[in-house]
Amino acid sequence: MTSGHVSNVLLVGAGAIGRLHAREMRACTFCTLSGVVDPTPEGHAWADSIGVAWFPTLADALASGRPDAAILATPNPTHRPLALDLIESGIVTLVEKPIASTLDDAQAIVDASQATAVPVLVGHHRRHNPIIRTAHDLIGQGRLGRIVSVAVLAMFRKPDDYFAATWRREAGGGPILINLIHEIDLVRHLYGEIVSVHAMSSNATRGFAVEDTASVLLRLDGGALVTIALSDCTAAPWSWDLQSGEIDSYPSPAAPVTTSVIAGSIGSLALPALDLWHYQKRQDWYEPLTRETTGYRKESPYVAQLRNLCAVARGTERPVVDAREGLLTLRATLAVTDSARSGTTITLSSSSNTPCEGS
Repeated sequence: MTSGHVSNVLLVGAGAIGRLHAREMRACTFCTLSGVVDPTPEGHAWADSIGVAWFPTLADALASGRPDAAILATPNPTHRPLALDLIESGIVTLVEKPIASTLDDAQAIVDASQATAVPVLVGHHRRHNPIIRTAHDLIGQGRLGRIVSVAVLAMFRKPDDYFAATWRREAGGGPILINLIHEIDLVRHLYGEIVSVHAMSSNATRGFAVEDTASVLLRLDGGALVTIALSDCTAAPWSWDLQSGEIDSYPSPAAPVTTSVIAGSIGSLALPALDLWHYQKRQDWYEPLTRETTGYRKESPYVAQLRNLCAVARGTERPVVDAREGLLTLRATLAVTDSARSGTTITLSSSSNTPCEGS
């Protein structure tokens, strides 16, 4: 393929996130939506409505022609078999987060990708956001010094009809695995590996089997501490999705608020505004702090993620988030659930993020 090649991308799964990917693809000049795989009548009707070929199964789609890349946006338990089929077919694939529903399934995807040298990307799209890329650069440049403490707020309200789907009221369908996993991935990406997790969760507001609120304390390998407050049943603006403007279906906030504070030894950073606070002279609380606002180029992280997928398929880039990264983020996120259930601190190996016995 040449650098000007328009990549044909197969979409597997026509749910909400699949349709978001399709919308972005149809607006892109560097890729095209070549087909939709979805076994449901609704998926078939939607594919027809946008004029894209529909297939009831992945096997049917692959029998009709080989795409340059694929996006896997199906329910979590199906990720392993479908991803393995795509890997076996030699197709570079973006698997939506989480990479799988279990660590064994995630490890199988990692192993298959490594054994075949077929890259697998994972849909932790926030790493592609220019805000996050700028924050990563500032931290890497040492502008904050040593990361000491991070505070993250993820507070929002899901409507009652969101829970019409039974799986969203059951274990695994709550904000820890669906929403918190994004925050966990950014912690690992920006601040360091997670070495221990202590968490509490509650379902007191809705009373469903699944949690609606959680408080999380993380220790990182560099010694920094991270606190995360999570809830999907609050009337609150302190949410990355509401404040970052990544998805235009969310309303613009009445006023910008900070959703993350990264406190370092010589500077601190507020997200998503990218306000950098530091002393001009002596590091002393009696000295005035200076606020420096860092600009960035606004771009849809989903488009940037698509661009990376197509470049990986061409062999010109490496995945921004590969299968192993997806596995490590899933492992740390599941540790939150385990800690909340057991009431213990879950220790993770700093080198491999392997869970150790709780204390």
